[in-house]
Amino acid sequence: MGKGNFSDDFKRDAVRQITERGYPVAEVSQRLGVSQHSLYEWKKKFGTTNAKGSDEADEIRRLKKELARVTEERDILKKAAAYFAKDAK
Repeated sequence: MGKGNFSDDFKRDAVRQITERGYPVAEVSQRLGVSQHSLYEWKKKFGTTNAKGSDEADEIRRLKKELARVTEERDILKKAAAYFAKDAK
């Protein structure tokens, strides 16, 4: 495996094979002709943005779920208030 200059797109694609597709580093290294050390360095450099995006997506999903729950609770309380207000007359 010689020393090569690879584009950032190539490096990101290599990292995606490891992080998103779940291929072992050794397999990707052998298939692409890149040292395992290089792949680990690229993962440090380019892998953090993917994890951050994933964390943000998880947070958005969690907040949407919480919003739906709170909205449902509010609607139930509105109906209950209207029901009890009608009985109080």
